Amino acid sequence: MTNDNNDTDQARENDVPFGFRDVPADEKAGMVSEVFASVASKYDLMNDLMSLGIHRAWKSAMIDWLSPQPNQTLVDVGGGTGDITFRWRERGGGPVRVIDYSHEMLSVGRDRALDKGYLDNIEWSVGNAEQLPLPDSSVDVYASAFCLRNVARLDRALSEAKRVLKPGGRFLCLEFSHMLIRPLEDIYDAWSFKALPALGEQIAGDRESYIYLAESIRRFPDQKTYAGMIADAGLEQVKVRNLSGGIAALHSAWRI
Repeated sequence: MTNDNNDTDQARENDVPFGFRDVPADEKAGMVSEVFASVASKYDLMNDLMSLGIHRAWKSAMIDWLSPQPNQTLVDVGGGTGDITFRWRERGGGPVRVIDYSHEMLSVGRDRALDKGYLDNIEWSVGNAEQLPLPDSSVDVYASAFCLRNVARLDRALSEAKRVLKPGGRFLCLEFSHMLIRPLEDIYDAWSFKALPALGEQIAGDRESYIYLAESIRRFPDQKTYAGMIADAGLEQVKVRNLSGGIAALHSAWRI
């Protein structure tokens, strides 16, 4: 009986959040991959609906803060559909390696790149943010938008960010965060947990994935806690910029 209890306790220690429930860490990546395989073809449209189009301004703010340079290399982690990569290239940034766990999201990004005429200096790779297929100290900029809340072990993903950045390299993450305007929280919750799943069902044919996405936002660390985790990973000069009252936030840091 004692051994059974110990096994149960050990299993719980290895559980990680998947929305509002906990799942074994080694199962989460596959479950997240299924979510994004389901929504890939409608992902950009649903982003417009989820944020009422404001995600475009958030991504522009991210690129403004990055200030791309032609001699800089970028790894766009979880950037399958190419939104950050295309903005980076349009602003004069250097070569990009897009890494995403979802084959389907990468397929959408490649198709968009062809449509836009981006045939050079963008490499598309399947990979996990917790174990990036990159050498140590190999990129100038690590950027991630709306990805890292989906990883199983956030601390490992942040350690990987430090590992692949060159000394003097920049980390910048755009992620949904925790609203700072308390009177609007009820409206935000109603939008997240009622309207979004209904839109997901109607437009993407997938209600459950959008329930997960809304829940994953609530389980992600708040701005201060996340900043502390970035510092704990060994990145320095951590700064936070709240967007739209904290609905999203940019976290910036450097590898010194």
